[in-house]
Amino acid sequence: MAPLPAPEPSRQLETIAALDARKIRFELNRYALPSGLEATFGVIRHPGASLAVPLLDDGRVVILRQYRFAVACRLLEFPAGTLDAGEDPLSTMERELQEETGYAANRWDSLGALLPCPGYSDEVIHLFLARGLTPLEHPPAGDDDEDLEVLLMEPARLDAAIASGDEALDAKSVTAWYRARQLLGL
Repeated sequence: MAPLPAPEPSRQLETIAALDARKIRFELNRYALPSGLEATFGVIRHPGASLAVPLLDDGRVVILRQYRFAVACRLLEFPAGTLDAGEDPLSTMERELQEETGYAANRWDSLGALLPCPGYSDEVIHLFLARGLTPLEHPPAGDDDEDLEVLLMEPARLDAAIASGDEALDAKSVTAWYRARQLLGL
């Protein structure tokens, strides 16, 4: 997968306001852009995240139905998680896969990275394909605030859900599935 584009940094002139939340920081800043334009923008600072497309040996994918408070509904999503301070993206994903699905993987392939909301966030999500899955006898506990259900789904059913829009999916999962299909030659 191609790397993200090289940065063309803007110059931050001043911070007008900032608000720290659990995993993010919202800043209202004045910038001088590379074009020379000066403007005020709100930006969400995010430590980054990882996502995996877990693929069982029989070809089914492990996917979650997870409640998301911001949109007040349950979405189909691949397991993902926020990077802890100093943690590399693969370590994050190994931990999150175990906590959210109860599986461990012995093969990891990079599917590149994506910028999910570059109009207002600096978040980078690192994508992986996880294979050689084995169920854990005693999976580690996940986050207390997660409301999720683990599903095993045939690829054709996932494709149909994406195509029809009958199931709500988040964009990072659709992108990761598209890239996984390319790598797998599906």
